[in-house]
Amino acid sequence: MSILPFTEAHDIARETEPDQLAALMSLSARLGANPLRTQGAGGNTSIKDGDSMWIKASGTWLAQAQDRSIMIRVALPPLIAAYHRREPEAETAKAFILSQPDGLPSGVTLRPSIETAVHAVIPYRVVVHIHCVETIAHAVRKDARERLKALLDPLAGVAWAFVAYHRPGVPLARAIETAQSAVPDANVHILANHGLIVSGDTVAEVETRLNMVCAALAITPRPAPQADLARLEELAAASGYRLPSDPHAHATGTDPKTQAVAQGAPMYPDQVIFLGDRIGVLQAGQSLDAQAADAPMLVIVPGCGVLVRGAASDAGTDVMARCLADVARRLDISDPLRRLTADEIYALTHWEAETYRQSLHKAATHA
Repeated sequence: MSILPFTEAHDIARETEPDQLAALMSLSARLGANPLRTQGAGGNTSIKDGDSMWIKASGTWLAQAQDRSIMIRVALPPLIAAYHRREPEAETAKAFILSQPDGLPSGVTLRPSIETAVHAVIPYRVVVHIHCVETIAHAVRKDARERLKALLDPLAGVAWAFVAYHRPGVPLARAIETAQSAVPDANVHILANHGLIVSGDTVAEVETRLNMVCAALAITPRPAPQADLARLEELAAASGYRLPSDPHAHATGTDPKTQAVAQGAPMYPDQVIFLGDRIGVLQAGQSLDAQAADAPMLVIVPGCGVLVRGAASDAGTDVMARCLADVARRLDISDPLRRLTADEIYALTHWEAETYRQSLHKAATHA
């Protein structure tokens, strides 16, 4: 299957490149502003233009797509060649940068998305990858493939492929190629324990298809009692913990069924990266100390809500705290959940590309 940069069959009559890029930025911003579609620095979008590809810079937020320049341009032929030769340069794609986002401070450079290889191997012009809550709630189940077949097969214009979990980046790109061998024209990829990719020839086509898929996968979340904010404030005082900015995050602590799902092993990569490899639970009589060596990023206070560690400016932690609640409210502990293994968690926490993305997150938090 040709993957450079998209097949002639897909290269249909289209709008001018500036119009399509502007449309992609508009869609990116709208997706980034919707916490049920993607969260914080998660998710990425791209558009191929001849022998180059515009793709979101690592660590930037889709929500900012119309407020600042977030796209990096990379050269496709050498990237694809390096990918096929299994060269390490294909992982970061730094060697293939043609232009940086506009408006960066002097001396500052960014990297292409950690998913650049993923976008490159999908033979469509426009590729959108999001961490859709509805998709994740299906994709973390052991019976995901069967459930998805019933929901997605009836959708017109959707050719979908299920991709087994692999670490983001080049390993995921290779898994997508394998999945595409069974569904060569796949324009929807459901990524186990990860999220959703929707592709097409124009931004409008991708948006229509994405909305159709998300609607088909919608799950009504369980209602959750209100948080006990006064008690949480009392517990947080002088502890180094604080209340998350989004009240939806408290469902993890106020609903016992949501807590049961959330306090298990991590279910998807950004949970590991931003909330750590375990969720704390404050038992009766215990105290909080965010300075402890093993202090968790998020602590459940049963019946009250949750507390998070870090500065109030740390928006990434807050949006991921809400995402965990949103996903867990759509699941039950009796569901056949497929959680990340210890080896998969280790691969994420010891991956240089994720360390880099976290460094950008921390720099923005303390700026």
